[in-house]
Amino acid sequence: MKVAELVEQWDREAGEARTEKAYDVHLPLDDAAKVAALAEMYPGRTQEQIITDLLSAALDELESGFGYVAGERVISEDELGDPVYEDTGLTPRFETLTRKHLERLRGD
Repeated sequence: MKVAELVEQWDREAGEARTEKAYDVHLPLDDAAKVAALAEMYPGRTQEQIITDLLSAALDELESGFGYVAGERVISEDELGDPVYEDTGLTPRFETLTRKHLERLRGD
């Protein structure tokens, strides 16, 4: 999700599963003021919901910014028959670690 899509999400009120664990953060004053301004602009959202949504959008954007690093192993072919190489960048490791921690958090 892009940060620009947050307004649409806030208007829709998504109800995604949340952790039981709370994360304490101390925001820089400028960021705290921006969160307070957003909460005033969107009175249906708490400051905590806004922070959660912003963090989620930032993580999605971070993951997409890892970029693709072509490895040596061909894993498939594209529609033109050209080889597609495995990604050896940060994305596969991040996805693997994310799945590991998601299973732990879900209690699987």
